[in-house]
Amino acid sequence: MTKHNLLLMMIPAVVSLCGGVLAIYWKPNHQSRSLIQHFAAGVVLAALAVELLPEIGREHTAGPVLIGAFALGSLFMFGLKIWTERLEHQDTVSGINAAIGRGLLLATFIDVAVDGFIIGAGFAAGGETGAILAIGLSVELLFLGLALTSDKVSSRQIILVSGGLGVTVLICAILGSVILAGASHTVIGASLAFSAAALLYLVTEELLMEAHVVQEKPISTLVLFSGFLTFWSIQLLGK
Repeated sequence: MTKHNLLLMMIPAVVSLCGGVLAIYWKPNHQSRSLIQHFAAGVVLAALAVELLPEIGREHTAGPVLIGAFALGSLFMFGLKIWTERLEHQDTVSGINAAIGRGLLLATFIDVAVDGFIIGAGFAAGGETGAILAIGLSVELLFLGLALTSDKVSSRQIILVSGGLGVTVLICAILGSVILAGASHTVIGASLAFSAAALLYLVTEELLMEAHVVQEKPISTLVLFSGFLTFWSIQLLGK
């Protein structure tokens, strides 16, 4: 792993912390958080459609391997959903009124860990994939801290969570790059297919589900497309 790649991997970590600092001074209301979640969902969808899926195709991995890896990723995220819902139910039964629910916090950290691994896999695959994913997914991390804020969350908790997310994405990016360095096309393709399922879960079961808790306004659709366009623009300009 080169020093240049390490610096690029640090971008999402730094951006995550910056998002936490921003959240201290600006606590968006429910409608604003919904728009932020729509934007982040658009970014993740673009990462899937514009960079991740084409990179999987470039690895020329056998179809059955990709299908199996994606299925495993889907089952993993399904198990995560059941586990986090159980944690949230236990909190409700126990009367725990945390600022950020354990289920949501756990799911967020696992999603960010997957983001980091995807970035690392992108660098292991070679080309500009890792750099584009690092910069593009930084947009998601910037707004993730804002999306988690509420009146119950203190400034200290925001910094701890955003800093923890930054450290998580950096460590997982390094691990992904080291573990997959020199790996076969089959292994890299399967890892990316597994990660694609996790990102799809993040969009459909986390970001958009949370965004639709409040009454959606027509502009939400435009914000979703704006997030997609932002990532796609980064990819196009990075060529």
